[in-house]
Amino acid sequence: MNAPAFLAGEVTTLAFLWRLTRLDGVVLGFTSHDRPIRAGGITHVARPGMTPSAITLEDGFRTETMVVSGALSADSMRGADLESGRWHGASVDLHVCDWRQPEATMLRLASGRIGDVVRREQGSGGRFSVELLSEMSALLRGGPPRCSAMCRASLGDGRCQVDMDSRTSTAIAMRIEEDWVRLQHAPAEPDHYAHGILRVLDGPHAGIDRPVLRVEGPDVQLAERLPALGEGRWRIRLREGCDRRFETCVTRFDNALQFSGEPHVPGTDALVRYGE
Repeated sequence: MNAPAFLAGEVTTLAFLWRLTRLDGVVLGFTSHDRPIRAGGITHVARPGMTPSAITLEDGFRTETMVVSGALSADSMRGADLESGRWHGASVDLHVCDWRQPEATMLRLASGRIGDVVRREQGSGGRFSVELLSEMSALLRGGPPRCSAMCRASLGDGRCQVDMDSRTSTAIAMRIEEDWVRLQHAPAEPDHYAHGILRVLDGPHAGIDRPVLRVEGPDVQLAERLPALGEGRWRIRLREGCDRRFETCVTRFDNALQFSGEPHVPGTDALVRYGE
């Protein structure tokens, strides 16, 4: 295949274009050029410090990875948002173009989803390295389902099919301190929210989800940290959780027919008891 004309010249006029789409639908565009570029219906904001590493595209089932590094201090993509996980799972499309004719010369280099994010320098204008995982890498994250006494579905998903409308409640958070949140009032049946999800609905952490370990009175312990905010008033949403045990599925959810596990298959301890 012949290279595009704008790549074959002695003097190139290249610009990298990134399009990032968060799971909540927010779309941002960035370019390595020194001025904004309009292409593909998106205005790509100039970020000359953002550069990709060497890109390796693999055949077959080997994964493709790339690291993008640069100063991400723009209001639209703050370092705090990266650290808090707001961009977790966001899709990324990387193109190169001739900045003189961007619409006519866009050439896709890679696409995938945001993987690990590593802070390289401290401060509000700190530098981050962002790993891009190809779609092919998703095939290597798991394997065929293994026999398990615990349910492999997630509460409320297509396999579980429990209606979550009545199992979600809103509350007021009076304090947010990294791995715990204090509510204004203790929720009814707090043990039902263990292994559930807490979502912040307003304030600087609006839209961020965190898995819940347990709820004791008005205190919610999180499995993953949030940047501390101290005291205030923020609306949050609590979604019930499930410990994935068959007994819970039967007694609390009346959902035994949808249980995605093998609760009655002997465990590995049965091998130890063999011959007794």
